[in-house]
Amino acid sequence: MDHEEMLKKIQEHQTLSRRDALKMMALSPITASVLAGGTPISLAASGSEATGKIVIVGGGAGALMVLARLRQALSKPDITIIAPNDKHVYQPGQVFVAAGEYSPEDIIFDNTGYIGQDATWIKDEATVFDPDNNKIITKRGTVVAYDYLIVATGVQYHYEQIAGLSADMIGKYGISSVYLNDLARGTADGAAITHEWFKAVHEAAKTSKPRVICTQPSSPIKCGGSPQKILYLSDDFLKRDKLTADFIFASAGEKLFALPEIDAALNKVQEGYGNITNKFGHELIAIDAQNKVATFLHKYEVQGEYDAEFKEYERVEKEEEVSLKYDFIHITPPMQAVDAIVNSSLAWQKGTAKGWLEVDRETLQHRRYPNVFGIGDVCGIPMGKTGGSTRHQGPIVVGNLVSIMKKQEPMLKFDGYTVCPLKTSYGKIIMAEFNYDGLAPSFPLDCTQPRRIWWAFDLYMLQPMYRYSMLNGLM
Repeated sequence: MDHEEMLKKIQEHQTLSRRDALKMMALSPITASVLAGGTPISLAASGSEATGKIVIVGGGAGALMVLARLRQALSKPDITIIAPNDKHVYQPGQVFVAAGEYSPEDIIFDNTGYIGQDATWIKDEATVFDPDNNKIITKRGTVVAYDYLIVATGVQYHYEQIAGLSADMIGKYGISSVYLNDLARGTADGAAITHEWFKAVHEAAKTSKPRVICTQPSSPIKCGGSPQKILYLSDDFLKRDKLTADFIFASAGEKLFALPEIDAALNKVQEGYGNITNKFGHELIAIDAQNKVATFLHKYEVQGEYDAEFKEYERVEKEEEVSLKYDFIHITPPMQAVDAIVNSSLAWQKGTAKGWLEVDRETLQHRRYPNVFGIGDVCGIPMGKTGGSTRHQGPIVVGNLVSIMKKQEPMLKFDGYTVCPLKTSYGKIIMAEFNYDGLAPSFPLDCTQPRRIWWAFDLYMLQPMYRYSMLNGLM
């Protein structure tokens, strides 16, 4: 697709003028020139004379973004990257594959051009972190020493924590999960499976009114809006052909979205569908696949005795198991940092972030090991498990690391920026941008309104921008 074709596609989905659409395509100085194709850009090293051996652990977006930026920031970079994956998965595109808008090939590409020849690439997994001795041990037993460490290991999925469920059951018994992938092999099987699930729900709705459940666990998850994206798109997939189903959104949380403005907007979206029931405080704990029964732990509060001193009723916490029959279920699994982090002294040792990488939420520097930084989903901070967060974290991590290498204090601060393009139907997105302080829209548009322009931007522009600009440290 060339520049003019992409511009035409964007204009088909929205009412902006050609001039405004071109402005959007110029979000990055190089975006318009590379949208038609090409290869990742190789950057010449320049910048600080600071030296030291840097090890990056991970091969996803965060790892590649900091690698590219370190090439620019250091005149003589000494970088080793520990990552098993030759292939790279554009994970924000998995929902579009599920919806039938992308093919799997659109979101999988080669890692080699990004890692390059100037970095030492150890194609292995880190299994032991020893920050007291500045060492890492890989799965094959290789000991890797470092002066500075950047942890970009992402998350792992725990399907097995749901009794009766295993990852190999996804795609059977009416079960799907868009998250299922093997990043080490560069596959995104869950996205393709979920597209087939969409079609199966559609076929069933021709002769009956199936019950469809979409779940969300209590753990932090990669892209917190994805369970609802699947909910709305699968519902709209039916409605386009005047079909319907009974949809249930079973979430361990107590609302649709943490920010009240976006929560209200999503409630309005659901009212428009008219066939969605929310079951808040419901955590999926078991699956009986043969009989298609999902069991949830329902946590709730009831009114207790009246407290005369405080002039209010006590709130008593209750819980019960609730079993629901289903015809189709989309499961978002519990998530956690990879075992090597969970089992190391790099992890938070207590609190709600226990097991996640312990970094300062602003500087992204480890709170106890100053030569260690984190980026992306692995970080135990209040926000940040999206690609948009990772892009904003990249310059913070690199700038602060270079300061530490120069024996200076880290001065750059991450503001918690994250973005969730909530796909409320085919052709419309609520672009929820926010940070630690609340809503933080990049454009002067009401971010609570579903818009066609954001669908066009997300579908046609973001993947090439990610591939050719973001991963090369150019935006």
